[in-house]
Amino acid sequence: MNRPGYAALFVAGLALLASSASAGQAGKPAAAAPAASTEKPTDEGLKKLVAPVRGEAVLGYVRPISRREGNMIVTTIKVKNLMKAPIAGLKVDEFWYDKAGEPVTGAQPFRLRRPLQPDEVVDVVLRVPSMPNMDRNQYKFEHANGSIKTSLLPKM
Repeated sequence: MNRPGYAALFVAGLALLASSASAGQAGKPAAAAPAASTEKPTDEGLKKLVAPVRGEAVLGYVRPISRREGNMIVTTIKVKNLMKAPIAGLKVDEFWYDKAGEPVTGAQPFRLRRPLQPDEVVDVVLRVPSMPNMDRNQYKFEHANGSIKTSLLPKM
């Protein structure tokens, strides 16, 4: 038998198998429907999908803490969402400049892969290689749908 013959035989076998399975189910009585519950469903455990902030978002942060680990400078910033909606795609960059204001180096951007929920606090960790001519740094906050306005908070 050639290949088209095998294909036809295979299709016929599948049809026979499907028809015998449905015939076996026809003789069985239907299962009794479960009794209807009188309790109302609760919203506990259910998460609502909320549209993220579009345009300018507002973040609060506490003063960054920087420390030296080997030849790296590690900066940790606690960030809080002050909006009533989640912030999607939070990204934080750190740039370092010398005394003349020329860029020296920068950190790998911190990216939060999930939306930052309202009133949620996260730790942003930035690592930069240490260089002798580093003088001052600058942080840039942005999100997937626009810019971010930051405000320094005394504590969280």
